[in-house]
Amino acid sequence: MKKLMIIAGILTLNLSTYAQKKLVKDIDLDGKMDTVYLDEHDHKITCRLSTQNFKKIKSKKIETAGDNTLIEPKKTGFEMNTNWMRSGYACQFRYEKNEKRIRLIGVSEYALGNATNNGSGEASINLLTGEYVGNWHYFDHLANNEKGMLVKIPTIKAKMQFKKIYLEDFDEEQYHSISEKFSALVERYKNLEVKRREKH
Repeated sequence: MKKLMIIAGILTLNLSTYAQKKLVKDIDLDGKMDTVYLDEHDHKITCRLSTQNFKKIKSKKIETAGDNTLIEPKKTGFEMNTNWMRSGYACQFRYEKNEKRIRLIGVSEYALGNATNNGSGEASINLLTGEYVGNWHYFDHLANNEKGMLVKIPTIKAKMQFKKIYLEDFDEEQYHSISEKFSALVERYKNLEVKRREKH
């Protein structure tokens, strides 16, 4: 009986993982079910939409795709989540009815930082409005009588502009180029907070 319970648990876990890798949902808003999944052979996000006769619409190759990458439903579309040991990111897509294409509409990321949580935090950008919000930390080794202290950088709110990115053009490079702009912004705000604290 115990062995049977273990086998059932493993099967449930495998089915749960599979369900997250293959999403069945009305993506193109015509009342018919569509399919989105991460193709395990060529590592591309693949969509089959009813409005396009279920032909395959594919992203570029997601080089780091594996067991740590999942496709999840969102209110207006779907999201690709990639999670590593101490960091991760998510890219949200939706179907643009007028253009009849699937577009990247949002990116979010998080990090736990190093052992002292230096560099920990999270951020997101709405690519439709260009609104960025970030909450990040850095470790100040000289604070607290040189015992060190984790310092929260004041919430970063900024406007950024990006060109439209469609599913067919999407790979990790799209995420990394957006994330690099995040990093430059965070570094600037971190330096301002360091200077502010030095004056007090």
